Amino acid sequence: MRRTAQKIVALMLPMLPLSACGGGEQPRAQAAPRAPLQYQPARAAAVATPSARTYFATASSIELFEILSSELALQRSANARVRDFASRMIQSHKGTSSQLSLAGRRLNLLPSATLSPTYQTELDQLRAAADFDSTYKRQQIALHRQAISLHRNYAARGASPTLRPVAQAILPVYQRHMQLLRYL
Repeated sequence: MRRTAQKIVALMLPMLPLSACGGGEQPRAQAAPRAPLQYQPARAAAVATPSARTYFATASSIELFEILSSELALQRSANARVRDFASRMIQSHKGTSSQLSLAGRRLNLLPSATLSPTYQTELDQLRAAADFDSTYKRQQIALHRQAISLHRNYAARGASPTLRPVAQAILPVYQRHMQLLRYL
């Protein structure tokens, strides 16, 4: 009996600081978001759920990267499959970006008009790539994996009841895109 109680206390102890944090919606009167923090997905059990602000900033930057990199693919790729995929990405991510932006406005969060430094570096690498199509595909696979992890995690455990349904709605879009990437 004593060991069971010790195990329960040991499991709950790390959660105590989180329970004191509130975890509700972000107040509407907060200032504009700071530079986006990068969400780094890890193994499923160790992934920390980002705050509403961090989730929004990261998801917004991913959406912007998707659109900008796909516009670049329309300009640079001679491969019809890559161009078709890029067209789909632009159309899909303009829609998901709008969903995210609308929900963010309810929390007084606005998407950045510029990429985070991480995604700006990725876009610069794509612009300079000698083998554009393979670089575009590699980046899209990595980005979609990160986005799936981000949205799945936030949909399941996110603190904002406003952003959780958006994460749930966006998740299947990224999952469908991953299936399309297999044939690219």
